[in-house]
Amino acid sequence: MSNQHDPNTLPPKTCSIDRMVTVKEDVEKVLAGKKTATRRNGRYADVGEIMTLEGKDFVVDKVYSQSLGELTDEHARQEGFESLEDYKQSILSMHPGMPWLPQMRVWVHEFSAVKK
Repeated sequence: MSNQHDPNTLPPKTCSIDRMVTVKEDVEKVLAGKKTATRRNGRYADVGEIMTLEGKDFVVDKVYSQSLGELTDEHARQEGFESLEDYKQSILSMHPGMPWLPQMRVWVHEFSAVKK
């Protein structure tokens, strides 16, 4: 587990971890092991924090900033999509009128199931 940047340089969280994954389809993907990261416009968690979905715990392994222009098909697969284009269309459908700007930065939260 690590922040890609020095944790002392990360900005304060803008929301709480319980709001990080809320869309029903996304929750199902996390529970099925198909979604291992989420990108948000703010920082929702610290490394080591626990997210609980339907009674199952997931630990945040990494938190870092990334531009939309840096995204690849592999990043889209982390999000539970087949391709970057599928991910892009899903995001744009959730945020009508939002342009997809390559320079726009998002916060990546990578997580994994807690082994019990």
